[in-house]
Amino acid sequence: MRNKTSMISLSSVIEQVKQIAEEAGKIILDFYESDFKGTIEYKSDNSPVTIADRTANEFIVSNLQKIYSDIPVIAEESQNVDFAQRIKWPYFWMVDPLDGTKEFIKKNGEFTVNIALIKQTKPVLGVVYAPVYNKMYWAYKGTGAFMNSDNKTVKINARKSDLKSKNLKIVLSRSHLDISTKEYLKNFNDPVTIQRGSSLKFMDIACGEADLYFRFNSVMEWDTAASHIIIKESGADLVNIKNGNNIFYNKKDLKIPGFIVYRGLN
Repeated sequence: MRNKTSMISLSSVIEQVKQIAEEAGKIILDFYESDFKGTIEYKSDNSPVTIADRTANEFIVSNLQKIYSDIPVIAEESQNVDFAQRIKWPYFWMVDPLDGTKEFIKKNGEFTVNIALIKQTKPVLGVVYAPVYNKMYWAYKGTGAFMNSDNKTVKINARKSDLKSKNLKIVLSRSHLDISTKEYLKNFNDPVTIQRGSSLKFMDIACGEADLYFRFNSVMEWDTAASHIIIKESGADLVNIKNGNNIFYNKKDLKIPGFIVYRGLN
């Protein structure tokens, strides 16, 4: 079925994307509950990839293209498209089929399926699904952010935080606790730190379960796209950690610089 991008209804698309994310999660869980050790490979940057990543990627991409055949897809495990072509796209999907592959391999449950719809340079719809916890998070522009757990849907809101307060709850990457991160923590008054994998760190902020998340190392656009719109709709912001500038997508190198995520008092 072909639909024109000018006729996109985000309220109907979100339900379709949630279903795709949930089905992809089931595929991933089948591998998670099996012995997949022989299927682990490593990319040029030494990051791991498994058969679960690739199978989920294929499932998500093919199903998105069935829904909107005229909306291109950028996905972590798919071949990149040249920037000269991408820059012309009015809309595109941004997919991370298995965010937190290291956590998947460790079998600690902290991995997610991430699907975003980008309009030019900004995400307007995002779904994050945590298969092990069976928690679905989603948002689309102008409507707020939501979570479904145990068949109960609730609206989620980031909590307002004074960064000068004592005992701020700061969530950090489980796999990327570098020297810069440890030094930056010294700016806070006796913070409480919690390490988490994948985009669940963003979801902790969106749900008001933590005050702050930051990292200095760059990531790829598919690592943040779905979470970004959920963060925004929850009331928080995701900005460049060095200069406070907004984060944009569909850049030439598809990289996101170091960032900070929180909801200020204003």
